Amino acid sequence: MSALTLDQASEIVDAALAKAHELGLRPLAVTVLDPGGNPIVLKREDRAGILRTGIANAKAWGCVGMGVGGAAGARHATRDPAFFAALAAISEGRIASSRGGVLIRDKEGEVLGAVGVSGDRPENDEACAVAGVESQGLTADIG
Repeated sequence: MSALTLDQASEIVDAALAKAHELGLRPLAVTVLDPGGNPIVLKREDRAGILRTGIANAKAWGCVGMGVGGAAGARHATRDPAFFAALAAISEGRIASSRGGVLIRDKEGEVLGAVGVSGDRPENDEACAVAGVESQGLTADIG
């Protein structure tokens, strides 16, 4: 299994922020986690709200924790809110099932980690996360 390098994770974050600037989005926080949920890189743009880093982390952490992209987690949470309330308790509040969390997969489909983006509408956060992952020739699994 391959692993994300610090340079790759940094490039993912920078490409996600570049996509946000291209789209004219609100200030974002973007994080990349390894498969164990440990942070590799986190950037918070000037004027991004104080909760943005925590939300970005929770989006990414939910992806690696559940093994699915944020869109799948969001659909599941809508179908079974009691299950996701239990997950929130089990994870001590570290999980957010929302678009904007994306699994990072290599060419063989192995999970290398996840990226979480927070600051704009969920679909815009997701588009930035995907752009970041794809900038490195990796696969963005949105769920």
